[in-house]
Formats: sequence, structure tokens, C-alpha cells
Amino acid sequence: MKAAGEYLGLAAVLAVLVAFFSLNTGHFFSFASFQTMANQIPDTLIVAVGMTGVLLIGGIDLSVGSVMALGGAVLGVSALALHMPLPIAVLLCLAAGLVCGGANALVAVRWSIPSFIVTLGMLEIARGGAYLITDSRTQYLGQGLSAIAEPGLFGLSLAFLVSIVVVAIGQVIVSFTTFGRYMLAVGTSEESARLSGINTTRVRAGVFITSGLLSAVAGVVQCARLSASDPNAGIGLELQAIAAVVIGGTTLLGGRGSVIGSFFGVLVIAVMENGLAQMGAQEPTKRVITGCVIVLAVIVDYYRHRFGKKQ
Repeated sequence: MKAAGEYLGLAAVLAVLVAFFSLNTGHFFSFASFQTMANQIPDTLIVAVGMTGVLLIGGIDLSVGSVMALGGAVLGVSALALHMPLPIAVLLCLAAGLVCGGANALVAVRWSIPSFIVTLGMLEIARGGAYLITDSRTQYLGQGLSAIAEPGLFGLSLAFLVSIVVVAIGQVIVSFTTFGRYMLAVGTSEESARLSGINTTRVRAGVFITSGLLSAVAGVVQCARLSASDPNAGIGLELQAIAAVVIGGTTLLGGRGSVIGSFFGVLVIAVMENGLAQMGAQEPTKRVITGCVIVLAVIVDYYRHRFGKKQ
């Protein structure tokens, strides 16, 4: 019931934003506008699912945008420069994400280094790797992957439908599996979870590896949407994903949150960005407003957590 109430609250916020922009712009409230937004968010949504898991265990992953770019770069170079079949290039892209996620897990878990520091380092490593293997140039892939991003049923792309499946799987894992319960236990108190017999090392490692893999999946999706792999892709994506997850109700302190809430958070940000753009807001203005919303979400999360402790 509590989760349902939070979802209804997020849905109400989303409805208020849609109503506001619909009343203040001429073309926001249209099927075509909603189609466009839906087809723009799959990469962010997939990354946000991985980020939800990381925040649930009380960690943070700042490398997701760079890992997405590195995966896309691997895909582009493999397909174009190395003339590999596209399926093999996609597998190499996913492998790059697994390696980055595994490296984050190894350093953060094995040496108990704060994930903020570890993933900040991976942010630079993966971004530098993307620039090196592409020679800092965009790799144009042609139409090989474009079918994934082209509008299909009801104008929605296959990429969007895949991202919804990822959200559903993520929520099932968090809510109905042993691993999901272990994630919440680790985020609430890692020491208590360890004393209860939970292999906290395995749980934390699994979450970081999954985040790396999903970042690479997002890289495939973005390459399909752009028909190119761009080494500059995903700059700032980590902050956007964290913002969406926090707006969706996942606490930065760990132990509480949901993937469906993160889905709503991604929608809130997408509606804000598109609505402000249609109102003629410049990029600096959009960033200021989005930043204010993020800070407000964190403040709300703080008081919600504090109030929950008193109950």
C-alpha cells in the first residue's frame, strides 16, 4: 500500500507537469509529442534501472555515462574498422560494459574503497578509452541498428519496449527475489546483513556488474537511435540517472526504493526537458530548473527518511 501511494504521488506530479506545459505551449499535449519523448528515453531508463540497484545497496555509480560511450565506441570500431558482423560487435559492446562493471566491483568490494571514488576513476578511464579507440571521432554505423530505434507499434520503438521489459525485470528482482531482499538488507545495514549470513561481497559485486552491463545495453540503444557511436555520448548521464532515481523515491542512504519509481523519475525529467524546450527556455535555464528539482527531491527524500524513522 505504501509503494502504491508513492506511485500515485509520482503519477500526480507527472500529471501536474503535463497539464502545466500543455496549458503554456501549443503542441505539448499531442500523441506525437508523447511518442517522441518515449522514444528518446530508453537509454536513460535502462541506465536508471542499474543505478537504482546501486543506490539500493548504499553505493553510487558515476561511470555509467562513460561506460555507455565506451561500449558504443567498441561497437562502432568493431563494426567499421575491424569489419566484424554486427551481432559480434554488439556482444563486444556488452562485454566492455561487463569488464567496466567488474572492475568497479573488484576495487570497491575487494579493497572497501568508497564507490564514489572508484566509479569517478572509471568515469575518466572509460571516457578516455572511448576517445582513444575512436580517435575522438564519431563512427557512423549506417542503418544496421536503426531498426531498434525506429517507431513501430503505436509509434513506439523497439528500444522503448525493451527498456520497459528491463524495468519490469528489475522490479521483479527487487520485490520478489532473494537477491532483491539481500540488496535491501545490504543497503539498510551491511554489517547486519553480513552477520545474518548474507554474502554481502557477492551482492555488491553483482549490482555493480549489472550496472556496467546495463550501461553497455544503453550504449547499443543510443547507437541505434543516432546510427552512430559518439565518444562524447553520455556526458552528464550519471547525474541525470541519479536525479531520476532519487525523484522516483530511492533514497541515497540505501535500503529503500523501487525500479518503477525510477521509471516515473525518468518520465518527470523527460517531460520537464521537453516542456521547457517547447516554452523556449534556453539550455542554461533548463539546467537551473532541473537542478532545483533535483535538490528539492533530495530534501524531500531526507525528510521522508527522517519521518519514517520516527514511525
